[in-house]
Amino acid sequence: MSYPVVNLTNCDKEPIHILGKVQAHGLLIAADRISFEIAYISENCKDFTGLDAAPLLGHTLSYFFDTLYKDNPDQTYAQVIRFGLTQGLDNLNPIKLQLKGKLFHLILHTSDRFIVLEFEPTSPDVDSQLQQLVGSSLTQILEGSTLQETLQRAARQIKELIRYDRVMIYKFWEDGHGEVVAEEQAEGFEPFMGLHYPASDIPRQARELYKINLTRIIADVDSEPSGIITTPDDKDKPLDLTHSTIRAVSAIHIQYLKNMGVQASFSVSLIANDELWGLIACHNYTPRFIDYKARQHAKLIGQVLSSSIQYREGQEDREESQAFRNASDDIIRRMQKDWSLVDAVINQKNFLLRITNATSAALIFEGKIYRVGDAPSEEQIQGIVEWLQSGNKRNLYHTNHLTALYSPADAFRDKGSGLLACAISKELGEYILFFKPEIITTVKWAGNPEKPLATDDSGALVLSPRRSFEVWSQQVEGTSEKWSKAELNAVFKFREDLVHFINLKANEIRKLNEKLKEAYDELDTFSFTISHDLKTPIASIKNYAEIMLEDNAQLDEQNKHFLNRIIISADKMNTLIREVLEYSRVSRTMLQKQRIEMEPVIREITSELVAAYKVHNLDLTINGTPGILGDRVMLTQVFTNLLSNAIKYSSRSKPPKVTIEGKEEETQVIYSIRDNGVGIDMNYGGHIFELFKRMDNVKEYEGSGVGLAIVKRIMEKHNARIWYESEPGTGTIFYLSFEKD
Repeated sequence: MSYPVVNLTNCDKEPIHILGKVQAHGLLIAADRISFEIAYISENCKDFTGLDAAPLLGHTLSYFFDTLYKDNPDQTYAQVIRFGLTQGLDNLNPIKLQLKGKLFHLILHTSDRFIVLEFEPTSPDVDSQLQQLVGSSLTQILEGSTLQETLQRAARQIKELIRYDRVMIYKFWEDGHGEVVAEEQAEGFEPFMGLHYPASDIPRQARELYKINLTRIIADVDSEPSGIITTPDDKDKPLDLTHSTIRAVSAIHIQYLKNMGVQASFSVSLIANDELWGLIACHNYTPRFIDYKARQHAKLIGQVLSSSIQYREGQEDREESQAFRNASDDIIRRMQKDWSLVDAVINQKNFLLRITNATSAALIFEGKIYRVGDAPSEEQIQGIVEWLQSGNKRNLYHTNHLTALYSPADAFRDKGSGLLACAISKELGEYILFFKPEIITTVKWAGNPEKPLATDDSGALVLSPRRSFEVWSQQVEGTSEKWSKAELNAVFKFREDLVHFINLKANEIRKLNEKLKEAYDELDTFSFTISHDLKTPIASIKNYAEIMLEDNAQLDEQNKHFLNRIIISADKMNTLIREVLEYSRVSRTMLQKQRIEMEPVIREITSELVAAYKVHNLDLTINGTPGILGDRVMLTQVFTNLLSNAIKYSSRSKPPKVTIEGKEEETQVIYSIRDNGVGIDMNYGGHIFELFKRMDNVKEYEGSGVGLAIVKRIMEKHNARIWYESEPGTGTIFYLSFEKD
């Protein structure tokens, strides 16, 4: 069996799940799931069973076990395995048995059409020791009062469980590199706490396997792995060892561990929000095998720690978000009270700086620049605005390394290495700018983070794992603290409130400009007329196509396909025209305001949408349905559009979740519609409310890009507000704010 060669160009594509070898401490057999005929077996079979590997190929598992236990014919392992295939292998693992008088665990999993048997050594007294230790470990970990203390306790308890020389909690950062954030090591070993490791140390495909296999052991880096042999029929089909517990390791990684002086390693994956947050990385400086049960207990500790990480980080984000939102609301209330944007934003109490963790800010509004805190000079701020105007199309722009993108920023890096720019009106060059100062940091790497090149015997460049792990310090300049998701969400919402306030003021001016209003109405009428006049020819096109299909049964398949495409396109055009007409009609329809009891409205909408989309496993929650004042028909359309999007774009989640929640506050009623669907990139800002605007990640979903534009126009007509919070892949929350009676 041949396998791809790994070199400098394809290291991150190395097929580590089909290496074709197993570690020396274990035996592997793979048999067809139906016939039970052995198709793969590791060459070290004789070391464990006394039976040669090759002659067993093609024989059944029953034959293997009968031969293995010929002196004890009552053994029924083959029947047990077949039972496990029907009832679930997880409930069966591990099976204790003896090979050549020694106790082993038999661990089962499936791979494609094969049942895979893996035999690992164990000892008779391991279970009782582990049960007591794990219960105590979980209690100790959960008593941590902070996330850092929880991580440190987890490292200590894992070390107690597996008795390795070093246990590290290793966190992955956004760029893929890792940092040791907690550690327990045996006496006499230097600490690795705080050291950073480059992303290349753990390639992409290895990270994907860490998300599937939550534990991974390398018992002895010096042991010679055993090859897997197979039948002639399968010689060109490497066995997929993705779920194997004894899968051999990449030669590059083995050399990497040897260069570190590590003889055995063990890891437990930490998963938070369905992503690889980090690893519990364990090193031993002599060979050391860990029993399957002990690894499973370590896995349990890792899962508990993962849940704790997710909860604690989420709690910190929520607390920070609430503090920012409170500050934002304070400014908006002051605006509404004094009817002045500048007076509310620029004041002695520096309310603006409480919206984020920025140390200074600037408001550029109506041709003037207002500075808060130790901000860059007016001239420097004007330069930033011109730079933003020339190339940035986003309503929200942020960076923590401004000097790398805008060279003049080097002159004020001590004040503004980090920039968060919020566009009030890009057409008028009006912005709010938030600044964070430079933080000069020294990052300590475990050796030079660049993977060096070496030359082979022929003089060609090849990949060589780092040989030196001595601390290599790197000074990072021109960067600030990063902008958090909570800061970005807070500023985005603040912008929506700000734009809403400006629009309210603009309404007073619009009342004096009747000519502009007349021109707007004429344009609206024109679009209505054109859309209406298009209906007749489109209907004719569809009718003629249908007649041709009905009257010409002899047409070939290609022509039938073309006619069907014409009919489908005509239907799509009619749908688009109808939605454009609805969008146009919003502006000309007079509001018929009334008190609307929302519970029956929401329940009727959701009932119809669930039936329409056929999402039978939808997790739908309705929390609170306070009444609102408005046009019943229009607001029903608003909730129908938003709930339709929520159900549609979460329909492929497992399970899809939609939550509608209404809250009554002092001066307003706020509804939120939350889903766990595809999400929206917040960089698109308010563009999602523009006519025919659809995001790139929803192209495969049916839609015209008109619905949210209609929603926005109806909300504006009601003097109400709409905004959203979202992140691609995690879902979206739309907020609707209505004035109270």
